Amino acid sequence: MTLNELRYIVAVAQELNFRRAAEKSYISQPALSLAIQKLEEELGVQIFERGKAEISITPLGAQIVEQAQRVLEEAEHLRKIAKQGSDQLSGTLRVGIIYSVGPYLLPDLIPALKKLAPEIPLEVEENITANLNTLLRNGKLDVIIIALPFGDAGILTQPLYDEPFEVVVGNEHHWANRRSIKPQELATERVLLLDAGHCFSNQVAEACPELNRKSTEIQQGTSLETIRNMVASGLGITVLPASANSARYRSKLLKVIPFTHPAPSRRIALAWRKSFARGQVIEVLTQAIAQATITGIKLLR
Repeated sequence: MTLNELRYIVAVAQELNFRRAAEKSYISQPALSLAIQKLEEELGVQIFERGKAEISITPLGAQIVEQAQRVLEEAEHLRKIAKQGSDQLSGTLRVGIIYSVGPYLLPDLIPALKKLAPEIPLEVEENITANLNTLLRNGKLDVIIIALPFGDAGILTQPLYDEPFEVVVGNEHHWANRRSIKPQELATERVLLLDAGHCFSNQVAEACPELNRKSTEIQQGTSLETIRNMVASGLGITVLPASANSARYRSKLLKVIPFTHPAPSRRIALAWRKSFARGQVIEVLTQAIAQATITGIKLLR
């Protein structure tokens, strides 16, 4: 068993295609197939089921691939130790972040992180939670910033802050002069939310269950900023996280109205694999976020 053979099975598990996995591994497809067959014979198990049109991972194969990923991460950590002299606070950090957090956290996070750890450039991936989860487990991301609940026994999380939701309406809307809004009142309006698959839309629907009524008119948008502009045009109302309503994002065409107490909210957290070897980075990221000046949030540390 070699590290290369482990890399090959991880590549096939990620691509579910021998040709693409071979290209990704810079090896010919016959050589990759032979190496995987040799590993399967050595272990005495079948890792992949090979069909005419598709490849799937056997249940035992999934466990082997997961362990192979851990072994490769540990091997990479050994190289980093040798190269960087055990300095965990240098080298690129691959960070994933959900769409409804990224634009409002990163402008404050980056300057704070630059002061605490100037040798850690960030490679940022914005995506929905489901995709970030896959990228994290496959080792393509080091840490992700998501809303709780999230994870399982193989994932560690660090809660960062709680964030209330707020109602946003056009300044000519009949709610424009209201001091607060009850969650159940949303069902009487046309509500603009993110497309299905975005966890923030699910969180709003859970906090305001009346939105699930068939009679409620809901329109979807591709981003919070697109939705904000549609509300400004008079199309409807929306619900945004408090961080999206800071002064830099305010519009003269909009009014931000709090919910009645207790306001619906979400908890934002860091998540990473248990096998992630740069533990100091998690602490520094947590410190940087604690130093960021983000409107409306309640820090947990």
